[in-house]
Amino acid sequence: MKRYPSSRIPLFATLAGGALAWDLYSKHTVFESLGYPQGVSGWVQEFVGGWITFRLFTSFNEGALWGIGQGFTAGFACMSILCAVAICYWLFVRGAAVSLWLTISLSLVMAGTLGNLWDRLGMHGCEVYDKPIFAVRDFLLFTFGGWPWPVFNFADTYLVAGAVMLVLQSFTVEAKPASSTAQADCA
Repeated sequence: MKRYPSSRIPLFATLAGGALAWDLYSKHTVFESLGYPQGVSGWVQEFVGGWITFRLFTSFNEGALWGIGQGFTAGFACMSILCAVAICYWLFVRGAAVSLWLTISLSLVMAGTLGNLWDRLGMHGCEVYDKPIFAVRDFLLFTFGGWPWPVFNFADTYLVAGAVMLVLQSFTVEAKPASSTAQADCA
């Protein structure tokens, strides 16, 4: 088993905790301010000559990224719990935390996983007809040339960024020390 630096656990906890706090704070603030369902801000920010627009738009997603798997909230919540356990196991039991890159990327994945899990468990306090809503709160809406991108939140951004970092990590080749047998064959 690889031995990782003792600073990795506090680094992981700080990054994941800070990102999670921002996700939950931003969701709470926007939903408190705009209401739900489908609360729309009174302003639209335009970029690139109006071709790209941004607005705040509250919505609930009972599925996963891009609305895939609508209605499977409980299944996604269970997968989130398994994912959180697997991340901790891989980093700190199996020793993957020896890599700073993996520690950072998995802290982002953990923050996104826990942020959306919080919502899927209905911990956000949003209700309809006095019943809790078991769905992820989304509120960031971009349009590109009039076509809307699916509404998302910061947890989704962390998940995608962490996944991209993991894909980039997969392209690197770790140098392995030559074994004594291989050295003897070359002599």
